[in-house]
This record gives sequence, structure tokens and C-alpha cells, in this order.
Amino acid sequence: MHTRTNTAQDTEDFGWQLACARPAGDSAFATLYLSGELGAGKTTFARGFLRALGVTEPVRSPTYTLLELYPAPTLTLLHIDLYRIHDGAEIESLGLREWAREGCVWLIEWPERAGGRLPLADMSLTFTVGPAWHEITARAHSVLGKAWLAHLTGEQRFAGT
Repeated sequence: MHTRTNTAQDTEDFGWQLACARPAGDSAFATLYLSGELGAGKTTFARGFLRALGVTEPVRSPTYTLLELYPAPTLTLLHIDLYRIHDGAEIESLGLREWAREGCVWLIEWPERAGGRLPLADMSLTFTVGPAWHEITARAHSVLGKAWLAHLTGEQRFAGT
């Protein structure tokens, strides 16, 4: 699935829409990989996603902290930014294993820097910068991811395939 955004607000709105498309009542552990160059909209997308799930506190890029934890009404949300990771082994110190459980959703910026030490993505989003727009490509990699995209697009044929 591809979507084009023309403003930061469009990107944030897409994050909101994707979060709202999560199948109702689903509390399964989920991971979303957010890939793209600096300034492509990953954190802006995450802000909209987190807001849709009830996060009211400021949402900042976790570039320096590497991890921000957001308790929401029905889920625990982790916003992870691995840009400053130079060796995948460095992620062990983040304590992520504690949060790899039902009721948790991970939004992971720069997942490729983890050197294969992350759970497989349920969905990956690739952010591309164009001359006057950004493009977001979403791909599902699990039954949960496929169901999620099916809710977003209204194409139930994706669910469970």
C-alpha cells in the first residue's frame, strides 16, 4: 500500500489512521518498522499513531534517549529510535525483552541498525522524500499486519492470507 503526504499534518494523520485501523480489541504484541532517511517523516508519523491510541504527553524523537515508553489506555507503546546504534548488540541494554509481550506495540525507527536482534516486523513502513511530498509504503509481514492493513484499506481479502 502506498500513500503520498504533502505536509507534516498529512503524515501525522496517516499515523492516526493506521493506529485506528488496528483490529478492535486486539492486544497482540506488534512491531512496526519505520525506515527512511533523516527528515522523511518517521517521528511525525509516530506522533499521529501515538495520539490516536490516547497518548496526550509530548511526543518527541527518541534519537538521544533511544527509547520512549508511552502508557496508553489499552496498550503500552514503545517508540524506539536506533539511529545512534553502531552495533546491534547495543540494543540489549535497552531492556526491550521486558516489553515483548501482549499489550505492547513497538514503533522502531532505523530497525536495520539492530543487526537482526529485533522481533520480526508485523508491518514495515518505508518513508521516501520527494520534491514536494513524502511517500509512505506499508507492507504487512504477518497475519496481524495483514489484518491491520485490510482494516485500513477496507480490502478484507488481505486478512489471514
